[in-house]
Amino acid sequence: MSTAQVLTANRLTDGIAVWYDRDGKWNEWIGRSVVANTKEEAERLEAIGRKAYANNEVLDVNLVEVEEIEGQIRPLRLRERIRAEGPTIEYMI
Repeated sequence: MSTAQVLTANRLTDGIAVWYDRDGKWNEWIGRSVVANTKEEAERLEAIGRKAYANNEVLDVNLVEVEEIEGQIRPLRLRERIRAEGPTIEYMI
C-alpha cells in the first residue's frame, strides 16, 4: 500500500457519511479519522468495517485514499471530498 487510507461508511440510521475515528467511533468529521499508512493498518480498518456492517451500525463501508496536507486529511477522489465536505453548490431557500 503506498497511499494513506481512511475508513468511511454511511450511518444506518440516517445515511449520513461517517468516518472511523481515533476514539473507535463513527464520526461525521473526516479530520478525526484513523489513517492507515501500511497494508496491515488498512487490513485492520477493513476488519473493523466488516464487523460494524455485520452489527448493523453502518453500511457501504469502504477504504478511501487520502492525503494529509498541513495536518488536514483530504480524500483524493472528488466523490469522497463531496461526502467529507458537503455539496459543491449552495442551496437556494
